[in-house]
Amino acid sequence: MHPERTRERADLLDGIPRQRPTAEETADRAVEDGDVAVAPPTELDDEAVLGEDAARDREAAGPAVRVSGGADAARSPGAPAGPGARDVWRRAARLVPTPAGTPFTFGYTLLLLLTSLYMEFGDPDTVRTLLEGSSTDVQHLTRTPVLVLVASALWIAGGISSPWAVGFVFILTALERRVGGLRTAGVFLLGHVVATLVTEVPVGVSVAAGQLPDSSLHRLDYGISFGLMASVGALAGLLPPLLRWPVLGVMAVLLTQDLLDMADPLASWGHPTALLVGVVCWPVLRRAARSGGGPSAVADGQPGPHGP
Repeated sequence: MHPERTRERADLLDGIPRQRPTAEETADRAVEDGDVAVAPPTELDDEAVLGEDAARDREAAGPAVRVSGGADAARSPGAPAGPGARDVWRRAARLVPTPAGTPFTFGYTLLLLLTSLYMEFGDPDTVRTLLEGSSTDVQHLTRTPVLVLVASALWIAGGISSPWAVGFVFILTALERRVGGLRTAGVFLLGHVVATLVTEVPVGVSVAAGQLPDSSLHRLDYGISFGLMASVGALAGLLPPLLRWPVLGVMAVLLTQDLLDMADPLASWGHPTALLVGVVCWPVLRRAARSGGGPSAVADGQPGPHGP
């Protein structure tokens, strides 16, 4: 190419704005000219990498929320999360006894399960002998009161399929989770003993007075119904009023019907007596529930009835 023409084109280009050199080109030229030293690479800020618009968009989006697994989610803070399946199963599991959470109810349920299975599949003559020896009739109460009071509570009238068995599991579990195993056992035993004595002592007095035959001293009386009714009465006092009074109302209707039918006079009078025993225990049990439950509630790692 002719030198003069090349020089003329160079003069024309001097008047046209050129592209601004990049930072790397400027640094390279500075190094070649020997004016500056090369600086170590530094970490660029967000605006240099993303641009001003991208940086502003990220600031407007707010802080990211870290979720399980270490990932950052774009979910805004405070967004409610629905209950998972684990919470549902955990709440359902609290309705049944567990070794750590409700040791008294759990152990007692296993014992009743064994005796009920034996009563169903064992030798009939042996079962009959055991039930007669466990009966809390007047004759046994005058001879071995402690033995028969304990032994009679080891059997379920009607077997494992009885409504008493189903009620036992749920009622005692709920009560023990609120007040602990010792208090639950105390309520059950108190209702069982008081209701038994209230119904059997009049029988003995009537026989002694000649108003009843001597055969009334020997009768088959066993089961957990008195202790269970006392537990129902006690648990009602720990429920909110919207549940407490309907529960007591339903029980009052059922017990009144039993009194009118009078199919089993002793049981018909013993059940309301045991229910009242549980009601009398309200002040003591409410103080225990306000203190956070008993040892079993702590062992299960669950809050008391007033907890979240």
